Amino acid sequence: MNFTFNYACIMKILYALQATGNGHISRANEILPLLEKMAEVDVLLSGTQADVGLQHFIKYRRKGLSFVFGKKGGVDLLTTFQQMKTKRFLEEVKSIPVEEYDLVINDFEPLSAWACKNKNITCIALSHQFAVISKAAPKPDKYDPMAWLILRYYAPCSMGIGFHFSPYDETTFTPVIRAEIRNAYTRNEGHYSVYLPAYSDKKIIKVLSQHPQVQWHVFSKHSSTSYSDANCWIRPINNAEFISSCSTSEGVLCGAGFETPAEALYMRKKLMVVPMKSQYEQYCNAAALKEMGVPVLKKLSKKQRDKIAAWLQSNEIIEVVYPDETYQILQYVLKAGIAVKQTLQKKVNPLIQLA
Repeated sequence: MNFTFNYACIMKILYALQATGNGHISRANEILPLLEKMAEVDVLLSGTQADVGLQHFIKYRRKGLSFVFGKKGGVDLLTTFQQMKTKRFLEEVKSIPVEEYDLVINDFEPLSAWACKNKNITCIALSHQFAVISKAAPKPDKYDPMAWLILRYYAPCSMGIGFHFSPYDETTFTPVIRAEIRNAYTRNEGHYSVYLPAYSDKKIIKVLSQHPQVQWHVFSKHSSTSYSDANCWIRPINNAEFISSCSTSEGVLCGAGFETPAEALYMRKKLMVVPMKSQYEQYCNAAALKEMGVPVLKKLSKKQRDKIAAWLQSNEIIEVVYPDETYQILQYVLKAGIAVKQTLQKKVNPLIQLA
C-alpha cells in the first residue's frame, strides 16, 4: 500500500474521541502530535470514565455518553442509563459545529458522529470499534443482535480505519502502541499485573489469594489508597506505575479491552483476559485473542482456580509484530478525506478505492 501524499493545502480537522476507558485517550496522545504536523486540528472529548489524561488542548468538552463500570464484572447499566439524558444528548449533538471543518476524524465518539450524520459532513472512523464490526474480524459464538446494533450505531461512521490485534482486512491495522510502552525497559521480576476495573477489590483478592505463591499488583478503579491484603498489593490507577508494573511483570491479567492486552502482547508478557459481562465488544476481543492462543476466563471466580493455575505454570508467549505505522495511516486518512469530498455523489467507499 502506497502512503506517500503531498498536501496542497492545510485542512481543518476535528478530532473527536470519547473518555470511556483509557484506550481512546492513550491512542489520541500518540496521534495528535503527528496530526498537528499535517493539518490544523481541534479536539472534542466526551465522556467521563477515563483514568489517563489527554495531553492536548480540548476545544469542545461535553458529557456525551459513558458506560459506567460496576463491581461485579460488567457495566453498571442502571447508572449508565441514568446518565443518558436524551434532551441533553440532542442539545450536545447540535452544539458541535462539524460544518466548520474539512474533515471529522472520529474515535468512537457519538456526538460528532451523529452531528455529521445529521448534516451530511465527512466523518471517518479511526478506532478499534470500526475494526470489530468488520465482517472479517473474529466474533463470539453467541451473537447478540442488540449489542451489535449499539456497537454499530453508537457512533455511526460509514467509512474508516480500524485497529485490531491482527490486520483482518485492508482497512484494519495493528494497534497504535504508545511511546511509553515502545520505550519501556522490559524484564521479568516475577510478579503479575492486574487491571480488572469491573470487579471490586474484595472480589479480586478473594480469587487471586488462592494462588499464594504469586505476588499480584492489582490496579484498582475503586480505591484511592494503596494497601496490601494477603499476597495482593492494591494501588490506585496510576499510568506511570501501571507501565512500570507491566513492563517488569511475568504476566498480565486484565479485561478483554483493546489497549492493555495489545500492550501486554507487544511487551511479550503472558496474558490472560476476562471479558466484561454484557460487553459485546469485549466478547469480540476475547474471540480474537483466543484465536491467537491467549487464555480467556468467562468470569473471575474461585471456580476458575485451575485455569488460572495452569496459566501461571505456562511459559507460552504469544508472538506479535506491531510496527509503528501511525504517521502513514494518518496520511492515508487525510488522503481519503480529500477523496471523499471530491466523490460525494458516488456510493463506493473511497478508503477501499485508495487501498
